[in-house]
Amino acid sequence: MSEDHETVAKEFGEAVNMTAKELEHWLDSDDSKAVGQKDGGGESTGHESGRRIVQLLRAKKSDLTDDDFAHMRKVVGYVHRHLAQRPSGDVKETKWRYSLMNWGHDPLK
Repeated sequence: MSEDHETVAKEFGEAVNMTAKELEHWLDSDDSKAVGQKDGGGESTGHESGRRIVQLLRAKKSDLTDDDFAHMRKVVGYVHRHLAQRPSGDVKETKWRYSLMNWGHDPLK
């Protein structure tokens, strides 16, 4: 694994704080399906990403492709940008939190 891939994997591991099982369970919920940008279809970008994150979490590092690492980079960027937009007050039942959770990060953890 290249040094860049090691860095991306480390940052991905820090950004994604949900387990594959937790994320999979969350993605099955109505709250998960109700948030996010839908580009003309039924599934939001974040929800689709969440399904891919589950696969990445379950994959062996040696099996990851350049495309997988590119998606991991995208996840890290999204989580960092979204965390910077944290609304004030209790965020437990907010679209902000639910959207982050679709990307594998629960800000209440």
